Amino acid sequence: MAAPKKVCIVGSGNWGSAIAKIVGANAAQNSKFDNTVKMWVFEEIVNGRKLTEIINSDHENVKYLPGHKLPANVLAVPDLVEASSEADILVFVIPHQFVGKVCDTIKGKIKSDALGISLIKGVDEGPDGLKLISDVIQEKLGITMSVLMGANIANEVADEKFCETTIGCKNKNHGTLLKELMQTSNFRVTVVEEYDVVEICGALKVSSQYEIFCLGFFFLVLSRSLSYLVSVARFKCYFSSMVITFLSVSCLIQSIEELEKEMLNGQKLQGPATAAEVYLILKHKNLIDKFPLFNAVYQICYEGHPVTEFISCLQNHPEHM
Repeated sequence: MAAPKKVCIVGSGNWGSAIAKIVGANAAQNSKFDNTVKMWVFEEIVNGRKLTEIINSDHENVKYLPGHKLPANVLAVPDLVEASSEADILVFVIPHQFVGKVCDTIKGKIKSDALGISLIKGVDEGPDGLKLISDVIQEKLGITMSVLMGANIANEVADEKFCETTIGCKNKNHGTLLKELMQTSNFRVTVVEEYDVVEICGALKVSSQYEIFCLGFFFLVLSRSLSYLVSVARFKCYFSSMVITFLSVSCLIQSIEELEKEMLNGQKLQGPATAAEVYLILKHKNLIDKFPLFNAVYQICYEGHPVTEFISCLQNHPEHM
């Protein structure tokens, strides 16, 4: 019988802690996984106590997921190498801005045959254009990567409300194993082989519970989004019908900095950063005129246009003139 797989969750913010709740419970009930699930926690002092101490004694991430108990078998570890070195499965759930530093820290210090799965929404914008976060991790660490993406909100997942998500995994056996680790009766998982389609759709869903979907824009956006995302797929990857599921509009009622400080306790919103990276890629490829939706989101996030001008940003786009 194969030894139980050891799991490490790399990250412990709002989304990471919600996933830890699921992974910890599943690992405790499934003999395929080691009972102890390590979770790397960037050490902070909260109310005079170390955050790792609070999590390990009170089983709650009081800063990033207050009000939700974590399984007792989830062990908070402040040292990244210690947390990840023995893991057979690495669950990456950190802001995509920190992927490079994290990978550099554990490179050569993890199992060469470890499986990685990225829950990170975003893209890497470099000199060669767009690169998927899972590809960045795979290239830096040399491990096999899969992805999990969905139109999911961390607090709703933690509240055990019904949610659906998708795992993109090229290896069917790996996909089956990861599904067992992630799925619950309320968090339903579908596994497909097209990991790149799953990831790009997740990256372009530039919203979260702190960015408001404006219902009044829905039919306009829905009617236009299909053609935009088909074009995105043409220059990056395949197209899938799941695109519509992930599409939403980033509509901020406060500044990005205020939202991060007041509602995320300092965590970084991933949507605005992704909007900036997509804009730079489109600009580099002279495709901005073909993507008024993404251009409008960028103008609102970074050029001072109020959200009430979203429609006019689309209508004033060169494509409409």
